[in-house]
Amino acid sequence: MASTSRLLTLLSLLQTRRDWPGALLAERLDISHRTVRRDVDTLREMGYSIRATMGPDGGYRLDAGNELPPLLFDDDQVVALAVALKAATVSGVAIEEAALRALTTVRQVMPSRLRHRLDALEFEALAAAPGRAASASVTPDALIALSAAVRGREVLRFDYVRIGEGDPALRRVEPHHLITSNALWYLVAWDLEKNGWRIFRADRIRPRTPTGPRFTPRQVPGGDARGFVAARFKGSVRADEWPCRGTVLLDLPARDVVPFAGDGVVEDLGERCSLELGSWSWVGLAASFARLDAPMRVVGPPELASAFAQLAGRYASASGGEVRPS
Repeated sequence: MASTSRLLTLLSLLQTRRDWPGALLAERLDISHRTVRRDVDTLREMGYSIRATMGPDGGYRLDAGNELPPLLFDDDQVVALAVALKAATVSGVAIEEAALRALTTVRQVMPSRLRHRLDALEFEALAAAPGRAASASVTPDALIALSAAVRGREVLRFDYVRIGEGDPALRRVEPHHLITSNALWYLVAWDLEKNGWRIFRADRIRPRTPTGPRFTPRQVPGGDARGFVAARFKGSVRADEWPCRGTVLLDLPARDVVPFAGDGVVEDLGERCSLELGSWSWVGLAASFARLDAPMRVVGPPELASAFAQLAGRYASASGGEVRPS
């Protein structure tokens, strides 16, 4: 009787290339040619369409079937599948009901042991961060259209909705990457009209058909699409780092600051500590430090000290010009 793990490995190998010589499969699985034939027959009985290929070596090819055969999952795959499908309800794509139905369908074909493992995994997925509009989900059809244009390297035309700017604007771009972050989807593309890289919210894109001609891919700045998007989110145009960084001394022990430091750097100085943070602007950086509600002194750079002075003036004006002791 073939082990489940070996059948899974055999299936994985058959999916990685079009044709597999029988001798090579036997070598990769460390089994005899006869055992390979028996395992292939077992998969066929389970509903997988596997054809024998002719030639000097002889081999096998996994064809796409018309019906979904029984699914084979190891324990880790069950956990991964459950997490993926349950988290899909807050993925930013309008597939909540479909994801739940898929999870129910998959559960029905699982052996009881794996079904119990699946049922044991209970968690709740949070929706988008506070302030995100409930209508920000991208439709599956739109997401597929964008992904197909990216994969096909085809020029894409779409109407782009910008909040507060009236009618949608027609854009013509070379789509390169789809990125998801915080339940929102983004298209990284080269804008043919503006001659530069742009990041578009996918839920605001209304694709037009047909797509345009094929294009030669360009290299995203920095060579990494995720790093490029993360850098733009931080207000940087070069690297995934804050354009403004500064350090202050805080009259607080490090243990009280670390939980609120985020991606900052805390240095323990006994009853005090130093904190280095980053932000998209110097005033924004000063405001980030101010939320810690503790006496502090600016270590540097001078731009941060100037930003604190600017904020002090704003706060004094907001309070009617009178600064009262705490």
